[in-house]
Amino acid sequence: MARAFVGIGANLGRAADQVRAAIGALAALPGSQLVRASSLYRTAPLGYAAQPDFVNAAALLDTGLAPWALLAELRAIEDRYGRERTFQNAPRTLDLDLLLYDDRIIEEPGLSVPHPRLHERAFALAPVVEIDPERVIPGRGPARDWLARCADQRVERIAP
Repeated sequence: MARAFVGIGANLGRAADQVRAAIGALAALPGSQLVRASSLYRTAPLGYAAQPDFVNAAALLDTGLAPWALLAELRAIEDRYGRERTFQNAPRTLDLDLLLYDDRIIEEPGLSVPHPRLHERAFALAPVVEIDPERVIPGRGPARDWLARCADQRVERIAP
């Protein structure tokens, strides 16, 4: 079994409900078990700023799925929730990112783990640190140290 962190976000439709539903869908993945889900956070969009705030969370899974198989399952869940990839950083009904997979570093076309911008994004770091305050980002160091460096990014805990 591998330990994987999945970042969850939405800013279209009923974002908080969609994030909660995604956590349920992650709990139902084959060969996987939901260990813990973070609180929900309201966060400002990065990149394309002319869009609604996001609701973000993270989930920790124990999974027997290999990284590529897990990524395929995440994309299938996104598709069920109407995810459209119109342009980078576009508003979305649901976004699921494979943030960490054990302590592995994977650099392949279409799959980068740790997520290549995890260490720069408070909206992803805050839920990960909530779940596991001692989590280390492979090749980067403690996630909580990176979160402190993102103090200028608005992240507000809104629900347990």
